[in-house]
Amino acid sequence: MLAATTDPGRLRRRGQIATAVAAVAWSTAGVLQRELSMGAATQVAGRALFALIALLAYVAVVERGAVAASFRSIGRAGLAVAVCMAAASGLFIIALNHASVAHVLFMQAAAPILAALLGSIVLSEPIPVRTWLAMVVAACGVLVMVGWPSGWSLLGDGTSVAMTFAFAIAIVITRRHRHVSMAPATCLAQLLLVLVFASFAHPAEVGARDLGLLVLLGGVQMGIGLALFTVGARLIPAAEVALITLLEVVLGPLWVWLFLSEQAGAATLVGGAVVVVAVAVQVAGEMGPRVIGAQPPQP
Repeated sequence: MLAATTDPGRLRRRGQIATAVAAVAWSTAGVLQRELSMGAATQVAGRALFALIALLAYVAVVERGAVAASFRSIGRAGLAVAVCMAAASGLFIIALNHASVAHVLFMQAAAPILAALLGSIVLSEPIPVRTWLAMVVAACGVLVMVGWPSGWSLLGDGTSVAMTFAFAIAIVITRRHRHVSMAPATCLAQLLLVLVFASFAHPAEVGARDLGLLVLLGGVQMGIGLALFTVGARLIPAAEVALITLLEVVLGPLWVWLFLSEQAGAATLVGGAVVVVAVAVQVAGEMGPRVIGAQPPQP
């Protein structure tokens, strides 16, 4: 309806702005998480709880009250996306507890390239030479970041790599089942996180300040970020969405440096820059008319 009654140029600008603001919202995850004073399980459960509330409200508005029907419509593919997104979201918070914000975000940025490789295996999608080049360059950047062969950290690097794989799998499933609505699937992912981590959480650890931070992490950083992303992804090509959301990777480390004086190591910055260049090369080649489904939202 909107596309039929609004100027295409204005629609594209609206999509670009919505996507950019979503990336800015997502980029605050690191600086907000650094201010929390509770265990990782409580962080994951608390963020997921408030994200669940915000996303349920969003789904109710978008689906005009037909919440149950929207959840039934996602099918098995939606359930698989929800499981992958739940894993990625949980691992994201755990990784932030054991690695720098820059390290985690740069690792996350490699997910679309890894998805291209998985897509060639699972969906028999051909891989252009440009994508092979991007994968090789990104792999080199990741190796630099993790300090291969001697600097590997199981908790920091291991969870970051697992998070990236979970993202990539979600991208491939979404690409295969383009009809799956991401909002209910992501909402279900938050519910799964609450159910899994609630028994390990310690609500007594949460003070008034921590509660406010969890509300921001779940309701604003995740909830509003997803809502804006959903709007933007419908109005501009997927490759353009992927390129704009790289703002998160750039801004996330900047916020923790400006507000918390957290400085990433030289290896993280150099390797991360290599990964970002590889991703930019990959998505820039998809800016033409042959564009496939958008990557899923930030965990």
